[in-house]
Amino acid sequence: MTKNPTNWTGRDDAMVEDMIRRGATRRDLLRMLMASGAGLAAGGSVLMRATEAVAQTPVSGGSLRAAGWSTSTADTLDPAKATLSTDYVRCCSIYNRLTFLNEAGEVEMELAEEIASDDAKTWQVTLRDGITFHDGKPLTSADVVFSLQRHLDPAVGSKVNSIASQMSEISAVDDKTVKIVLSSANADLPTILALHHFMIVADGTTDFSKGNGTGAFIMEVFEPGVRSVVVKNPNYWKPEGPYLDSLEFVAISDDSARVNALLSGDIDYAGSVGARSMRLLKGQDSVETAVSTSGNYTNLNMRLDLHPGDKAGFVEGMKYLLNREAIQQSAFRGLAEIGNDQPVPPSNRYHNPNLKARDYDPERAKALFETAGLVGTEIPLVASDAANASVDMATILQQAGREIGMNFKVDRVPSDGYWSNYWLKAPVHFGNINPRPTPDILFSLLYASDAPWNESQYKSEKFDAMLIEARASLDEEKRTAIYWEMQEIVADDAGTAIPVYISNVDAHTTKMHGLKSNPLGNMMGYAFAEYVWLES
Repeated sequence: MTKNPTNWTGRDDAMVEDMIRRGATRRDLLRMLMASGAGLAAGGSVLMRATEAVAQTPVSGGSLRAAGWSTSTADTLDPAKATLSTDYVRCCSIYNRLTFLNEAGEVEMELAEEIASDDAKTWQVTLRDGITFHDGKPLTSADVVFSLQRHLDPAVGSKVNSIASQMSEISAVDDKTVKIVLSSANADLPTILALHHFMIVADGTTDFSKGNGTGAFIMEVFEPGVRSVVVKNPNYWKPEGPYLDSLEFVAISDDSARVNALLSGDIDYAGSVGARSMRLLKGQDSVETAVSTSGNYTNLNMRLDLHPGDKAGFVEGMKYLLNREAIQQSAFRGLAEIGNDQPVPPSNRYHNPNLKARDYDPERAKALFETAGLVGTEIPLVASDAANASVDMATILQQAGREIGMNFKVDRVPSDGYWSNYWLKAPVHFGNINPRPTPDILFSLLYASDAPWNESQYKSEKFDAMLIEARASLDEEKRTAIYWEMQEIVADDAGTAIPVYISNVDAHTTKMHGLKSNPLGNMMGYAFAEYVWLES
């Protein structure tokens, strides 16, 4: 009896899915479907559904080789000191956090079973049962207390010390319960604990070279500035994943070289593909791209305590000389949204939509430079491939300056050592900031007077007071109003110019599946290793 092609059932689709997994070719499957009574169109539809279903069904096994874009001989497995994408990827592979942010920016519990508070000031963290570190040690509240208290110790040099400093008390209630008391109310604590730096390490850890964590992978090889290899944790506590047997992670700072490595099959996944290299991917059936705009940006930093940033009018003049549309279209090939010189992106619910970006106004910029006495003075712009598209941005600025008598010299320095030798130090230089989920985190890391990454050395007692007030407020309307004003202050007064928010583009082989966007940045917020899989 001939089967009616309109009556294909889920069992029929499952049969085709099974045959695909067993290696049946498209031609063989179409012959089988047509022999069963399905027409060419109906058979193609069944085959498409089955192929998509197979692609979205996790498969265990295989080794993946991925490349990030930034690296240093100072690469670390100490999550408190993590700085670059390579640090974040490795830490996400071998450790866990108390919470995790999903693709919608919603907080999910990870090592914590529950995080609760009645007043947003005193919090209780209840840990999951049955979790062990790679060395077999059970996870207890002592590990959480130790991990969080490390950020308060100046000797550790934690990158989130200013954020963690609000934790005035961190104590163990019992083996599975931790009490956290904040100096003032902060409803963002569960989100804050999802940051990469707040990974949980074993109590008393001083040697981080082995990366002993509770995470999905175990560190097998760690060569700072070169590569790392992690292998699947056979005792991982989550019921599903990881799917990969192993991951080798390297850094290829040159964008074109990273894409060419993907096209040649040397790597399976290239993180943060620049706009210039997108042309290399056109028409390539073997690769896919994933695009998202979550708040990553390359910014121009002018230190307010050094020449020429200490001259009144210079910073404002530079902000008017930035041709944002040219940067968007030329430096990023349209893969960016216009920025307004503050770090809270349009995707964030606290973004101030009324704060408009400055227009490109070279004549106004010239008048400000004349007031500062800087027309004709040679001013170095330190740029590097390490800061995405900063060389292009510097060149655009140089050309615009030439038309009004400004002499900008583009100092293109190597990627190796850029973050330790030039970022935060050169009078005028570029940075590249990864997305952060809340305004409080962005402002605390980058603009508070004691911020560890205060790129322009901006200091304001008023701004600091507003930061504390917004953090403590449980009134959403009031909190929003404060954050809007703080964005205006940064855009007007800080020595940082943010011309665009970059659309993040990752590229990978079509054999890799499971990748999703994440508010913490590229590569699924750097946590991709645990969630992706390769076709068998």
